Amino acid sequence: MKEIKTTADLSNATAIDLGPLAELSDYVLELGPGVKIPGKVFGGAAVKAGGADFSLQVFAPGTEGGFYHVHKDHEELYFLLSGTGEYQVDGRNIPVKEGSVVRVSPAGKRAVRNTGDAPLVMLCIQYVAAAPGSVTPSDGTILPDPVRW
Repeated sequence: MKEIKTTADLSNATAIDLGPLAELSDYVLELGPGVKIPGKVFGGAAVKAGGADFSLQVFAPGTEGGFYHVHKDHEELYFLLSGTGEYQVDGRNIPVKEGSVVRVSPAGKRAVRNTGDAPLVMLCIQYVAAAPGSVTPSDGTILPDPVRW
């Protein structure tokens, strides 16, 4: 089973290497006894993310997530990085492909499947749900310091 490599651990940043996307299928997420999800890796704890988590997952052609799930508090953003498929939320199938983004609220009953002939690669960002518009780009501050490489 593949493992995450830490490449930098600083006071204000942490960096990891998950390897090439083509090797995502080497990861196996174990959720409990008898529940193993091939091709999925979570990275939030590895980068010491405090308010969010993320996962990368690959689905081989013709495969699916295998179960519905919902969340107590977490909203999710799914970014489709390659392939084609369907994302199902509350019984409605949404066609997805490279470049698609799907947001699902905590109560949304969700599942995904690959309907194409190439791997479907997905990045999921998971965070505590908040009112739409409560997080804005104005949170950032541009500093006057010149960037020196």
